[in-house]
Amino acid sequence: MIDLQSSTKRQGQFVTQIIHFINGEKRTFENINTKTIKQGQFTKLETIEGLLIMINDKNVLCIEVFKQDE
Repeated sequence: MIDLQSSTKRQGQFVTQIIHFINGEKRTFENINTKTIKQGQFTKLETIEGLLIMINDKNVLCIEVFKQDE
């Protein structure tokens, strides 16, 4: 798979993301390893602890990204 070079990587290797969905719901995910982000219809993220998160992009309004201490 081609690496689409997510701009999130510019924040550092580990970030917290707050994902806002179109229904008004929002979720906070901490300790995301930016080197594991794979973009597509379902964007895949992995945390430091090994948790795999899959997000359906068509349901996302906005994503806030915060750098964490490494």
